[in-house]
Amino acid sequence: MAIVVGYIPTKEGAAAFTRAGEEAVLRKTNLVVINSNRDGAGSDSEQLDRLGDELRGQGVDVTVRQLIRGNEPAEDLLAVADEIGADLIVIGLRRRTPVGKLILGSNAQRILLDASCPVLAVKS
Repeated sequence: MAIVVGYIPTKEGAAAFTRAGEEAVLRKTNLVVINSNRDGAGSDSEQLDRLGDELRGQGVDVTVRQLIRGNEPAEDLLAVADEIGADLIVIGLRRRTPVGKLILGSNAQRILLDASCPVLAVKS
């Protein structure tokens, strides 16, 4: 059993990480944290290490994967979830305009529609 959480250093990313940690503690399962970037920007390994250490102190096995493969974050999250047979994916949501959704697409929408396991979407 494992939970996969998408993390970026934003309030939405922090909300997703917090909720995923709570679920990992409740379910007594592993947590895999995915920080996916196309170019390496937006990763904060120190913050990820601190957050992971807090959960490890509660007995959660936390693995952090920083992926810089040129993929969309949704692709990386879905691939890792399938690879490890995740029981749950946790993502953070932010408000976007209808035009923003149309032009930029939506990683959250892709994850919600394409995931092979349940998805928990949280707002900050």
